Amino acid sequence: MADDRKPSWRLNDAAIIAAENPYTFYKPSADAIALLRPDNLVKLIFAFDSDDPAATAAERMWVKIARLEGDRFHGVLDNGPRHIFDLKCGDPVEFAACHIIDTDIDDPHPDPTARYWPRCYVTKRVLDGGDRVGYLYREQPDSKDDSGWRIMAGDETDEYMDDPKNIAFVSLGAVLKQDDSFRDLLDTPAPCAYARDAGTGRFIAE
Repeated sequence: MADDRKPSWRLNDAAIIAAENPYTFYKPSADAIALLRPDNLVKLIFAFDSDDPAATAAERMWVKIARLEGDRFHGVLDNGPRHIFDLKCGDPVEFAACHIIDTDIDDPHPDPTARYWPRCYVTKRVLDGGDRVGYLYREQPDSKDDSGWRIMAGDETDEYMDDPKNIAFVSLGAVLKQDDSFRDLLDTPAPCAYARDAGTGRFIAE
């Protein structure tokens, strides 16, 4: 007798996620996906609901392509899920190009998020999304992965800035996700500094 129970999992639409997170989420290009053939591996996001507080909201797992039918892919799961109880390695999975977040082939187009991988120091007032960037400056980097940018709301007190808990060292993309109004300044070489003009909202070089 066929099992008509609805699966506990669903595939996330990676195209929507990429559109909403252009600075932090990489999705393979359409040209890369067009190169996929049977036996290639692709990674998908399997979202699920769980009563387990230790469980994540989704599992990212590899699927081996078995065949293509029109705009649909048919494959088998190549991972063993950690939290999804009704899915196991080898089970069939049907999906579309919009669900693919990675492949085992080289993408002919560079990752557009790579520009935003370098890190910066930013105050939690900006990073947590409560305040727009009001002041930023660039100095010589402290490390290989440091962009040299220091970003803040602009009116933080000395006491606030002296508390390490109020400062984060994150990718530029993580900050742009909250406020991308300074994106056009990123290629400015150090040393430089910019303050947002209260009247126009534009950044003025200092």
